[in-house]
Amino acid sequence: MRLDQESNAEGAVELRSGELLLKADRLNYEQVEDFARAVGNVEVNREGNVFSGPELQLYVNRFEGEFLAPNYFLSLTGGRGRAERVKFAGPGNVSIFEGTYSSCPAQEDGKDLPWELRASKLELDFDGNVGVATGAVLRFYGVPILPAPSLSFPLGLGRKSGWLPPSFSVDNRSGVEFGMPYYWNIAPQRDATLTPFVMTRRGLGLDSEFRYLEPRDAGVVKLALLPYDRLMGRSRWALNLAQNGELIRDWRYRLGAERASDDDYWKDMPSRLHTQTERLLPTDLQFDRRQQSSWGEVHSYVRMQHWQVLQGLDAQAQFASPYQRSPQVGLRLTSASDDAVLEGFRPWGRKSRLEGSMEVEYNRFDLPPSALPTQNQTGQRAHMLAHVSAPMGGAAWWLIPRLEINAAQYGLDQAQADGRRSIGRTVTTFSVDHGWVFERETSVSDRQLTQTLEPRLLYVNTPYRAQQQFPNFDSAAKDFNFDSIYSSNQFSGIDRVSDAHQLTAGVVSRWVDNLQGAELLRLGLVQRYLFRDQQVTPDGEAVTQRFSDLLLLGSAHLRPEWWTDGSVQFNPNESRPVRTIMRARYAPGPFRTISMAYRLTRGQSEQVELAWQWPIYGQDAAPKRDGAGCGGAWYSAGRVQYSMFDRKLTDSVLGFEYDAGCWVFRVGAERLSTGRAETNTRLMLQLELVGLSQLGSNALKVLRDNIPGYRRLSNDRSASPEAPYD
Repeated sequence: MRLDQESNAEGAVELRSGELLLKADRLNYEQVEDFARAVGNVEVNREGNVFSGPELQLYVNRFEGEFLAPNYFLSLTGGRGRAERVKFAGPGNVSIFEGTYSSCPAQEDGKDLPWELRASKLELDFDGNVGVATGAVLRFYGVPILPAPSLSFPLGLGRKSGWLPPSFSVDNRSGVEFGMPYYWNIAPQRDATLTPFVMTRRGLGLDSEFRYLEPRDAGVVKLALLPYDRLMGRSRWALNLAQNGELIRDWRYRLGAERASDDDYWKDMPSRLHTQTERLLPTDLQFDRRQQSSWGEVHSYVRMQHWQVLQGLDAQAQFASPYQRSPQVGLRLTSASDDAVLEGFRPWGRKSRLEGSMEVEYNRFDLPPSALPTQNQTGQRAHMLAHVSAPMGGAAWWLIPRLEINAAQYGLDQAQADGRRSIGRTVTTFSVDHGWVFERETSVSDRQLTQTLEPRLLYVNTPYRAQQQFPNFDSAAKDFNFDSIYSSNQFSGIDRVSDAHQLTAGVVSRWVDNLQGAELLRLGLVQRYLFRDQQVTPDGEAVTQRFSDLLLLGSAHLRPEWWTDGSVQFNPNESRPVRTIMRARYAPGPFRTISMAYRLTRGQSEQVELAWQWPIYGQDAAPKRDGAGCGGAWYSAGRVQYSMFDRKLTDSVLGFEYDAGCWVFRVGAERLSTGRAETNTRLMLQLELVGLSQLGSNALKVLRDNIPGYRRLSNDRSASPEAPYD
């Protein structure tokens, strides 16, 4: 040893420097150069990444050097491998030459690993959380399945340009589809994904997505292009835009638009449409500004809303189009606490004061070109909605008297029967909302609970105003449920206001666990009483029945693995339910969930649903998660809907998953109804190499979106929560 210059040590030597731990049989360390030479059973551990082999040369603090013939383990992905040599180029950069990579543990009998990536060079960028393999071949049980001159894969959630794993699927309309996505990391705030694809029955196409995130703007542009569809004999495309941002003087904008080339696009390629209403494609441009003051908020807005309606040639499958707004201009004034009151805020201990809001708005209503021939009314409307209320209450009660005004003036393009083109009306509503909250301590099976009793009364008085001669541009009947029964108007929108002289009375009781704060049980009922006949109704028939249908609800979570809830609309005159919804879910542990649902609307539909994720064969997945082995377990997952009214299966998904620890295989079938006697059936195959990527169609997303409580089998073993091109 030369003091302050060089140190030599033999026999179970350890060198520690910050986050680095170096072990070896023999070690030579030059202090001046900060350079170490280690020989014999060398092991380097830095931030959980472990490299072991016969010989190492390393500049310790810079973490630069070379390791000969090492084995390695990466803590971020659980991946491991071996190499001829490894070059360290700093704490966040490692190059592996003539190496392998896999998340599967070594096989004791020397057999091929379940999957292994072999490459002439592997570059691991830990700061960017990405690995890049050059001259790579992906092998599955020794069989080459994916040669790739350059392949990038996640070490975490990082982004890097490169080819992504291919995707493929099969459906009865397009045949086999194969796509090869390329990810382009343009800049830190911009990226794009380009996916050339081929459909065996339709031809070649390109899917593209561009995303950007600027300080004042953000957006996504998606274009799916099929230049020539052999089945249709022409080009087909779908476009989706989603943009939002800030303008001058606190104004904001938001644009959402979707368009397709033809009326049958939603049947043939539904996965390329993103709207929730697959046959109604919106274009919605909005500008708005919100200004806060001590007395409340001023909301100014301008909007253009248009529709593309995918009608098709089947006359019985066509439907009425919603009206377009060309434009919508409005101003809304709201007092400071009014929103909270409207959303059910209980003014405990507050002093009574007047609160209110006013909305003034102009709309020009027209129809899209594909509207039904029976739709011929267009025009414009100016309306005012206003209300004033005086909420008051104490620690366990509230009382909210409220006065509302709904005034509208119409200018119509088509004259009425009496020749008028300009008509108007004003409707006033008075209501009183009153409720109490009582509590008492109780216990069930040694569990300390708080039980509540929450009665509520709502009185509404709206005079009758004949509205048959007025157009209906945006009003629709509200669903009859526990929320809507406590509203003063049975219609949404502006054009219809139900007359009412009624009292709604209901009560809810809840049982809450004092220790955990969780609600274990809830029971409730509510009914409406009419003091006079109601003339303005959704179906146009006067309601003379004094008592409305009775609404009953219940939910229970008495045990951690069980959830149940349901609601019943009971007709007292017929002594039978007219609508029922019952749901139950059993989830005793990870990857074990079963949910059941029953829905009845008498005379319209009756449906049962079963959804599940459950192990069906093989060793339990739990022991594999610590890397103990690659044994397998089969899981079943799916959602099946059956219409008892039509006596047929409706939209359903069925899948099977095989979890081998270091890889997961999924096969699934999705059946979507596209007409009275038409369906689109898609077969999905996906191979997930844990710690690397996913190959095939995105069966994972389909299962996750359709099955309540579904959990990804590899979620605690994978570097990324989803496929990078979801």
